[in-house]
Amino acid sequence: MKLGLTLVHRIDGLSERLGRAVSWLALAMVLVGAYNAIVRYLGRFAGWNLSSNAYIEAQWYMFSALFLLGASYTLKQDRHVRVDVLYARLSPRGRARLDLAGALVFLIPFCLFCLWVSWPSVRNSWEVLELSPDPGGLPRYPIKTLILVSWGLVLLQGVAEVLRNVARLRGHLPLADTPSSPDPH
Repeated sequence: MKLGLTLVHRIDGLSERLGRAVSWLALAMVLVGAYNAIVRYLGRFAGWNLSSNAYIEAQWYMFSALFLLGASYTLKQDRHVRVDVLYARLSPRGRARLDLAGALVFLIPFCLFCLWVSWPSVRNSWEVLELSPDPGGLPRYPIKTLILVSWGLVLLQGVAEVLRNVARLRGHLPLADTPSSPDPH
């Protein structure tokens, strides 16, 4: 179990570092959006075209990267939406069992399915070096690659969640008191 907990710690660390790093994309996105809006209006008054489709697409790409690369961090922080009204009423052991079952039955198979269905589109995008259809737009294949990276990272974090809940149920980690309690490691 020690090897499993080491793996959990490393995957958690990766998700944590990546989540903190991509959070800066929110600021960059706002700055690019503000710049684009300001120069679009200034350009109208001056008669210059200072705006570009590349800036607009860069803002979309940053949002996509923030969302896609932040998904594993969100899972690690236990911040995904829960619709289960019974979850909060369960004991910590019951929540660990439900989280384990959910990861094994839904999360991991869904990640594998998404990787499988996304692969042809990403591969095709790389084969043709897909570009934006808009003049001055950005290449599409790098951002499409993040779809695979994202599902791979969520899959890794899902494995960490499985190992963490197995460790909790076997008594190697304390059971969480509330659904959002962080692990003490």
